[in-house]
Amino acid sequence: MVGAAAASQALAQQLPTQIPGTSTGPTAQSFQGSVATGQATGQTIDLSLDEAIQRGLKNNLGAILSGTQTASARAQRLSQLQSLLPDVEFNAHEAVSQVDLAAEGLRIPGFPTIIGPFGYTDLRASLSWSLVDLKSLRTYMAAKHQFKSAELTAQDARDLVVLTVGNAYMLVLADQGRVESYQAQVATAKVSLDQASANHDAGTAPRLDVLRAQVDYQSLEQQLIVAQNSLEKDKLALARAIGLPLEQKFNLSDKAPYAVFDKLDVDATIKQAHANRKDLAAMLEQTRAYEEQRKAATADRYPTVKFDGDFGDIGVNVRHSHETGDAQGTLSVPVFKEYGLRGEAQVAQSQLDTQKAQLSDLNAQVDADVRDALLDIEAAQKQVEVARSSVDLATEALSEAQQRYVNGVSDNLAVSQAQQSVAQANDQYVSSLYRDNVAKLSLVRALGAGQDYSKYLGGK
Repeated sequence: MVGAAAASQALAQQLPTQIPGTSTGPTAQSFQGSVATGQATGQTIDLSLDEAIQRGLKNNLGAILSGTQTASARAQRLSQLQSLLPDVEFNAHEAVSQVDLAAEGLRIPGFPTIIGPFGYTDLRASLSWSLVDLKSLRTYMAAKHQFKSAELTAQDARDLVVLTVGNAYMLVLADQGRVESYQAQVATAKVSLDQASANHDAGTAPRLDVLRAQVDYQSLEQQLIVAQNSLEKDKLALARAIGLPLEQKFNLSDKAPYAVFDKLDVDATIKQAHANRKDLAAMLEQTRAYEEQRKAATADRYPTVKFDGDFGDIGVNVRHSHETGDAQGTLSVPVFKEYGLRGEAQVAQSQLDTQKAQLSDLNAQVDADVRDALLDIEAAQKQVEVARSSVDLATEALSEAQQRYVNGVSDNLAVSQAQQSVAQANDQYVSSLYRDNVAKLSLVRALGAGQDYSKYLGGK
């Protein structure tokens, strides 16, 4: 269990605390949740790794939130585009008025007190267009890069879903392996307990042997209970990550894969990661957006040229009307806004410097992710081989100790110790197999190759 916990902690470190370039985007916790779909059935379904990942790509909360962030960025881009386009409006006015001059304080002898009713019709189209506005242009370019960054972030979220769901699936497989191992050990301990009891009843073994065998048997039963509880909880976590109703019963149809991983050229693999990692590409687009915002802050010093005009038809009614129009151009030049402009530019520059530092750090992190994953794979493969040999040796030692006890050559202390060795060896084997598969999934994420996860799990 310690090995599995360490691998899970390493996995959590690879999930983002916040998607780059967003303020309310998905966090690491988001990828543990989902939007449940469908209704639970009374039957137990079989769930393969491919099916689990496809469900996760569709229902995982992190992927869904990334999609909504993309939609929001698209909307912001459209809003910024409007500032560069002409604003055309059409208005129709129909007015009827009657004025009481006495109420207004006007009392003119011989002049009517009440004027009206009178009215007019005004049909008019107006145009407003910023012909030269460099700040708006730069702001729109920044919004374009923000939208591209959001698209890339949504693609990167798919790789994170593969990593999260794959890890959850492998963890359940590891739990199943532990449960099966403890069940076999409980059965073996029961045989040893029965043998000790029979020997004691026959007067060939002391009561101590029975007590020792009973303690071993009950200890393994407790460990089996803990393992079964962990299995059920981790199955719930898997269901949460892929949007499966929590009350739906399911079995995993795949077994934990294991294949020796081919040696990879580290430099070539790192180069591949830099070319394919969508989070790195997203942060690069984000940096370009901050560069445009910095230029927009500078462009705020430049003059702007705006055109406003309208053309319409006004009169007592449509049949008795005439055309009217108006046109004007406005040149605006900032004269004394130095402190405001300088402060705006300094804020934009600070944001750009921060983003560049984060981009440099992410470039180094990509290198570290690849190297860490390759080191973990190499170590896990060695651990699998050693653990597999340890299981065989511990099983053989247990068999020999049992035979010696049955033949009366020794007491059952050696049997008890051998059973503990078998339990430890089996746990190490299950943990090392889990670490190997999680390390391969981590390499898939490090390379930005989530769509090819099956190839890497197969040993590549």
